[in-house]
Amino acid sequence: MHGEYKIPGGKLVVVDLERRDGVLRNVQVAGDFFLEPDEAITAINQSLEGASADTDLTGLAARIEAAVPEDTVMYGITAAGVAVAVRRALAEATDWTDYDWQVIHEAPQSPALHMALDQVLTEEVAAGRRPPTLRVWEWASPAVIIGSFQSLRNEVDPEGADRHGVTVVRRISGGGAMFVERDNTITYSLSVPASLVSGLSFADSYAYLDDWVLAALGDIGVRAWYVPLNDIASKDGKIGGAAQKRIATGDGAVLHHVTMSYDIDADKMLDVLRIGKEKLSDKGTTSAKKRVDPLRRQTGLPRAEIIDRMIASFSQRYGLTEGAVTAEETARAEELARTKFGSEEWTGRVA
Repeated sequence: MHGEYKIPGGKLVVVDLERRDGVLRNVQVAGDFFLEPDEAITAINQSLEGASADTDLTGLAARIEAAVPEDTVMYGITAAGVAVAVRRALAEATDWTDYDWQVIHEAPQSPALHMALDQVLTEEVAAGRRPPTLRVWEWASPAVIIGSFQSLRNEVDPEGADRHGVTVVRRISGGGAMFVERDNTITYSLSVPASLVSGLSFADSYAYLDDWVLAALGDIGVRAWYVPLNDIASKDGKIGGAAQKRIATGDGAVLHHVTMSYDIDADKMLDVLRIGKEKLSDKGTTSAKKRVDPLRRQTGLPRAEIIDRMIASFSQRYGLTEGAVTAEETARAEELARTKFGSEEWTGRVA
């Protein structure tokens, strides 16, 4: 069995092992990390030898930490990261490079249709009818997108939304509210097979699926990092946030979508969203502007160029072919947009 795990902010850890009679045998840990002294790698391998295949991440990491010499220095590798690679090997997890990825970047769509496309495309991946897909969103109108479990009245000022012509929709994933206008955010979705995140905890799957975009931001000069559970940050503040939804049908799939600020009008956002004191370090528009840190200011690049570079970065790492939403997927999404995501019943399901 073979498992790989790129530690967020660290190096690649590779584990090869056998499972015999319910225990781990012939464990070999490798990777491009740094480790001193040399015998520490032998200690790590031996610590895992004979461990129950049912040992959880905490238990595996504890075995490693107890076995390595006291003066061990780990750089780019952690005991927890090795444990994740072991669990991924046992779960027969897949890797990014195991797939033929498709990118979809089409004309602006209505907010309700974007919600529907996320559901439909991820269900198609779960059913095996669609390859893993990176979809970049374009907005036809301003919107507030609230999380699946958020209270509508607590998050949105209806008078402010009406005043600015903002449509309110509810997505299928959890997390917080997003304020978007055409060309002021960069939003994308990953619809991936469940096997890509096998062996990862819920929290680890966020870091794992965000890793490529951190590298892509680095390529354009933005040093960004993952902040648990679902934020992407830089030294100048928060850049964006992620949300996920697991699809249990077929072979299973994960929807992971991210919205990053490009050039948000913070005054308008405050007029539409009811941002509570607990979400801001202080009061008023100034704190909101600090909270939503635009990529335009950090890069000086046009939004379209940032998107193009992000897509190119993904393609260089994992390969991409250009695709499109099929006629069948479009029909299903339009029906869902009409009957579910555009309905008052769904949007107001948590009043």
